[in-house]
Amino acid sequence: MTTLEIPHVGRFDVQVWEQGSGEPLLYLHGYERHPGGAGFLRRLAESRRVLAPEQPGYGRSTGVESFTDVLDVALFYRELVESWGIDRIDVVGHSLGGMFAAELAAIAPQLVRRLVLVNAFGLWLDSQPAPDPFGAADEVKAAKWHGEAPTSEPTNFEPDPDDPHAAILFSAQNLGSATKFMWPIADRGLRRRLPLIDAPTLVVHGTSDGLLPPAYAEEFVRLIPDARLAPIEAAGHYPMVEREDEFVAAVTDFLEG
Repeated sequence: MTTLEIPHVGRFDVQVWEQGSGEPLLYLHGYERHPGGAGFLRRLAESRRVLAPEQPGYGRSTGVESFTDVLDVALFYRELVESWGIDRIDVVGHSLGGMFAAELAAIAPQLVRRLVLVNAFGLWLDSQPAPDPFGAADEVKAAKWHGEAPTSEPTNFEPDPDDPHAAILFSAQNLGSATKFMWPIADRGLRRRLPLIDAPTLVVHGTSDGLLPPAYAEEFVRLIPDARLAPIEAAGHYPMVEREDEFVAAVTDFLEG
C-alpha cells in the first residue's frame, strides 16, 4: 500500500511518499524533483518500509525559508525521522539528497545505520571542475544521461488542467530551492565532516555522469572511513533509472549484508 501524507514537523509541512513494511529506509531525492512512486522505490519497498519525503521548498513541502545552511537541513531530517518514532534508519541519498544524507550521517551517527550515496553532490575538485547543473537546459539534459534522455523522468508532479504553466513553475520552484545549497558550487564544507561518518557507506555512481565525473565518487570513498564504491556502467546521473536492476541489486545487497 502506498500512502502520501503531509505531516507537520516543527516549522515544516512535508509531503512524504511511503510504501512497504519492515526495516525503515529514508530516501532523499535529488536537486531537480522528487521521483514520486518510481520503479526503483517500489522495488526497494518490496522488502522494506521506504519513506521518501519531498524536500522543503519543493512541491507542496513548505518551510525552506527556515533553512540558512546545510546544517539546518540535516537537523530537520533528524527531527523528521525521530517524529516517526524511529531510532535507527538506513539512508539513501541521490544527488543533492546525497549531500544531505552525508551531513545527516556526520551529525547524527546514532541515527544512521547504513548510508548509500548516489551520484552525490557536496564536494569540489579543482582538478575536475563539475559543470553548472543549472546551465543551459539542453546541455544539462545531455550531461545527465548515458544514453538518450527519456521523454519523461520520474516525478511526483501532477498536471493542472487549469494552469498550462504549472509544470514550468513547479520546475522553477524546485531548482530555486536547490540553488540555496548548490550555487555557485555545492561545496559547503562537507569535506571536513565526511571523516566523522561511522556508518558503513556505499557510494553508487553512474560512470557516465556528465554532471559529476567518477572522481567525485572516488573522493567520497577516500574521505569516508568505512566506504566502498559501486560503479554502475552505462548510466549517468540517474543510475536508478537507466540501470534499475543493477541499482536495486547493489543497494539491496549492501543494506542486507
